[in-house]
Order: sequence, then C-alpha cells, then structure tokens
Amino acid sequence: MKKLAKNIAVFVLYFTFIICSLAAQAEGDDYDYDDDDFSDFFEAERDIVIVGAPETTGQMTVIGREAIEKSAARDLAMLLEEEIDMSIVSLGGYGNRTSMNLRGFSTERIAILIDGVPANSPRSGDFDINQIDLNSVERVEVTYGGSDTKYNVSGAMGGVINIITVKKQKPGHNFGFAFTNTGYIPGRHNKKGENKPMDVPSSVIGPDYIDLVDMQALSLFFGGVENEIFSWKTSLFGNIAGNHYLYKDEDGFARRKVSNEVKDGGGNAQFMFVLPKDAHILFDTKLYYAHRHFPITAHSVGNALAKDLVITENIVFAAPVIWDDFATEGSVTYQSSNNNYGAKLWSRDHFLTGINRWSWYPADNITVRSGVDWRFVYINTNISLVDEVKTGNQGGLYLTGEYKPVKNLLFVASVKGVTDTKQLRFVPKAGLSWKINPYFTLKNNYFRSFKFPDFDDMYYRSLDGMYVGNPNLKPEDGWGTDLIGELTLEKYFSFTSAAFWQNIKDSIHWMRNPGGRWNPENVGVARFAGVDFRPMFVMPLDIGILTSLKIGTNYQFQYSWLKFVDVNGRHVMRVPYMPSHIIGGSVDLGWKTGSFLISAHFESLRYAEKTNTEELAIDPNCIAHATLNQNLGKNFTFFASLRNILNVKYQSFLSYDMPGTSLVIGIKAKFEFPRKEKVSSQGDASPVPEQELVLQDEGIDDGGE
Repeated sequence: MKKLAKNIAVFVLYFTFIICSLAAQAEGDDYDYDDDDFSDFFEAERDIVIVGAPETTGQMTVIGREAIEKSAARDLAMLLEEEIDMSIVSLGGYGNRTSMNLRGFSTERIAILIDGVPANSPRSGDFDINQIDLNSVERVEVTYGGSDTKYNVSGAMGGVINIITVKKQKPGHNFGFAFTNTGYIPGRHNKKGENKPMDVPSSVIGPDYIDLVDMQALSLFFGGVENEIFSWKTSLFGNIAGNHYLYKDEDGFARRKVSNEVKDGGGNAQFMFVLPKDAHILFDTKLYYAHRHFPITAHSVGNALAKDLVITENIVFAAPVIWDDFATEGSVTYQSSNNNYGAKLWSRDHFLTGINRWSWYPADNITVRSGVDWRFVYINTNISLVDEVKTGNQGGLYLTGEYKPVKNLLFVASVKGVTDTKQLRFVPKAGLSWKINPYFTLKNNYFRSFKFPDFDDMYYRSLDGMYVGNPNLKPEDGWGTDLIGELTLEKYFSFTSAAFWQNIKDSIHWMRNPGGRWNPENVGVARFAGVDFRPMFVMPLDIGILTSLKIGTNYQFQYSWLKFVDVNGRHVMRVPYMPSHIIGGSVDLGWKTGSFLISAHFESLRYAEKTNTEELAIDPNCIAHATLNQNLGKNFTFFASLRNILNVKYQSFLSYDMPGTSLVIGIKAKFEFPRKEKVSSQGDASPVPEQELVLQDEGIDDGGE
C-alpha cells in the first residue's frame, strides 16, 4: 500500500511539472498579469450570503444556474452525480434517505451549507436533500477536502457543499413556475407472494399504466425590488411521488415497488433591506413538510409512516465597511425539527446557530480574518439511550492570515480552536495558491481533520434494541494534504488534476457484535488516498443554429480503507460504499434557443460491510441520461429528460433497488416586469439603478466551473 501511495504521488508531481512546463512555454517569459487574479472584498457585489474569504486554496467546482436548468435533475444528489460525478448512496426513489460521498467521506463528514450557514443535522450529521428545491438554487459550490479556509466550518473532513439561494434581482417584479411529470415504464410483474415464471398467467399481473404519471412536482416563485432599500423573494414547491417502478428481487422475479409513497413540500420567504454604507440585512424563513411511507424491509409490502416538519429562521447581516479597513458578516439561525416515525418513535429537536466573521486589511498584500461559530442543540426524543432530553454545545474560534508576497502568489495559514465544552482541540491549516502564468495555477494544502461524534452515534437506540449508540466514543482525528493543478486555455479548454491523502485515527463505524447487535466503535485508522482528473473542452460553433459544443470527462481513483484487526485476523479492509473508480462524461450541444445534454456515470464494485465479503458487495454499474431543453418564446422553456436510458438494474444501497428508465417532461416559465424609469427634474428619463445585494464578487461565472 505504501508503494501504491508513493507511485500516485510521484505520478501527480510529474504530471504537474509537465503541465507547468508546457504552459510556461506557451506563454513565454513576459507575463501580463490581470489585476483581478484574486478577488477583493470591496469589489463588485452580487450575493448577500455568509461567503467567508473570496479565495480558496482548495479544489473547487461551481455548478451555476444555467447548468442546473440544463440537467433537469430531480434533487441535489442527482445534480451532483451528473455534474461532478459524485458517488451517491440511496435507498431508492424520491424521498428516500440519500448519502453523498466526497473524497471517500460520507455526508456526515461533509459540511453542508445553505447560503453559508451549516445545515447538517446536529443529531445525526446527515442532511435531507429533499428540503432543497433546485428551482430556487442559484449555484452550488463544492470545495474538496478538509483544507477549507473559505468558510472555516467545523467537521468538514471530506469537503464543503454550499447551496446558494440568494439572488441579485433586477428592479421591478418577477414570477414564474416549473411543473414536471415523471413516469416509469410499466410492465408485467409477479403477484405478491408468487414465485412462478412469467409464462404462468395466474402468477403475473400488470402492466400498471398509472406508473406513466407516477410523480408530479410543482414549483412557484415570486420576487421584486420595491425601491433602493427593500426587496423580497418567495417560493413554494410540492411533490407527489408513488415510487412505483419495476425491479427484480434477489431470486430474479419481477416485482413492482410499493409502500414507498411520498408527499412533501415547502416554502421560502426572503426579505432584504439596504442599510447605510452598503450594509445589508436579510430575513429568511424556510418550511419543509414530508409525509413518507417507507417499506419495513427492502422488499416489504408493509410500510411505516414518517412525518417530518422542519422550520428554519435565519437573519443575515453583511457590511463591507465598518470603519477604515474592517468588514464583517454574521448570521443567527434557529431551526425546529419535528419527526415522527410510526406510532412509537418521535423526536423534537431545536438548534440555534450563530456565526460572525471579520476581515481586516492592514496592508495591500495582507488580510487578517477571524470568526466564531457556535451551535446549541436541544434534543427531546424517545430514542435516547439514557433519557429523553439531551443538550449540547459545539463551536469554535478561528484566526486566518493571508499574505501575497507577489500579486499572483497567495499563502494562507489558519488555526481554529473547536470545543464541545468538555474538550478543546486546535485545527491548523496551511495552503498556497500560485498562478504561475495566466494559464496555470498550482495549489497545495496541509490540514488537520477533526470531528466530534454525532449525537446518534453516542445515544441512538432503535425500538428493537438492535442499534444502540456508544457514549464512550472518541473524536475522529487526523491529517491530510492535497496537490492541485488547474490549467485554463482561454475559454476553450480547462483541466483540473488533484491528488489527496488523509489519515484518520479513531474512525467511527457501526459494527455488528457477536450477539447480532449493532454499535458504533472507534475501529482504528482510516486512510483515504486518490487522484482526480477533470478535462473540459468547449468549442464555439457556427453551423446553422448550433452555437456551442462542450465535452466534459472525469476520472476519480479513491482508495479508502480501514486498518484494524477483526475476528479473522484481517487488518486492512475497504470502507463500505466507497468505489475505487468513478468515470463520468457528458456532451452538451447548444443552439440559439436550447440544448441537448447526454451524460454517463460509472462506479466500480463497492462493499456493503466492513467484512468485505463478496456476498455483501454491490456490483459495478453504469447509468446514462439525456436531457433536451427548448425555449418557447421569451417566457417559456420545455424540457424532457430520459433517465437511466439503458434501463440498468442496479442497487445503490444493499438490497434496495434503484429505478429503471424514467421519462421526465416539464415546462418552466418566467415573467419579468421591470420598474418604470424615473424622470429627473430636468425632464430626462434615467433608469433606477439595480439594487446591490452582496458583499463581494467571488469571481465565479454562473454558467459553470
């Protein structure tokens, strides 16, 4: 294994050297550096979110609004799988539990942010992707690895996913909607309890043509800029999903998914006020409700009912100028989460989160940043190991220094003290971003990875006593590094390559003990190593109505393993649900009024348990999708998407079958009513200036990476 890691490191260093040499030869000895290489805090504003530092030394990908609309993805997980080839683990169709994988780490070890505010559940560390309506998302920022100094949030071992919903609006008013219907291919299938061949008529029923209208989704939004001081935006969404699709059970008999119906919906209201000195304050309210039936077991026709109600209140303040060279941003967030699972399991959780960040510019090439974040957790549940009510505090204080000895070389050093009121740990980070020439940027990071155990890991107890938490767990702690090269040749070609390594001791995993009970344990050392290659070609076209052709490919090798001794004496085991190889690709053909996008995603074999036995392995799979978008005049867009074109029968989570081919058809509409021009005292008309809704421009093109 040491030889493998050494070979990977040598290969990446050699590759980076070659690319640097080629880029330098292409440019020559004299470089004309752009003044905007690094975004400044006081430059053009766009979004009022808790953005943190404008520059990151880590690997970062941005999915803009244009890419979100082209994908016609049903939810956040599907979008990330198709756009950046993220590995997804799901228990089936819409509304089911879904986990994401970034550099070998699952959702519990990825920091999920909404407008810069932490959104992971303090109880489980998980995140319900169904709370996010993609029609209200402006862009998604994905920062890879634990080296993040951009947001400096705790627990980001695998990386950070920031979902930005706040948008700078034009003066006037606007409204719109999106409606979709998802249908699955109907077919003949065995009756419940019948295990006979398909040529035995008495054992077969169907097809159920109602599956052609299995799921409907509706999203509405309204917004307006009333004057130079006040603007607002609100949105509503709802989904009805039957999740009635065909699959083959473990014996090869055709079945139809039942007992997995979901109804959910939510809303969001944002109110923005402009204060003196370009400061802004945002009041944001979110509500989400879900009514879910889920099978008692993977293929059960019986089901249990789950009801979820989540209410979030958020206040964000941002000021680019407090005095002299100081700036600040902050937020206070309250969330109430009510969950009922069947008749006997319930939880009433309350979370209060506060964030404050400061930036100081003592010199042109020096920036000092500091900040504090704190979260208070109140959990009232009957699935606690000791008693019903649990409370806790977690947070941290950080100090970051940024130094640019020359215009295109940035050094960042940061240290954060994190605590749960019982222990204090320091998490240092250091990185650099060096724009060697206008075409090539080299980044390198070294960081400590640290995470306290989640409440469920310590206190969870299932109704049947088969899953019981462990209050004696130690925090996960380790170190990591990565090396990133970014090559950009004008707007026609870009290439990002990265190599990473992380070593985590006291890694927490749920293990089955000899008595059959599952408990979380600090099983030993977990190691994560890999490489990531992402070339992108963009070719302008002038062939009839065709305007562009974009081809993207991706290869990820990530080897995640646990080093411990099990009952059989084995000491190196693969981390469950982490594929070694991920290959993806997409072709995006654009014309003046629309586009056609086709993508494919392959994952190699994954193990479902730490035993790494073939009986508990999930076979490799390759799925493909195609999406058509066509504008119908100025206000309407028609789209159709064929998901899983090849009708591949596969599992994402052991024994839980994923849907086959489905057809999504929908229409979107947007109407804008610009504000009328003001007439000055001299009688000439002049437009009202657009309201600035942000602190800073992060230098990001909304259309892609």
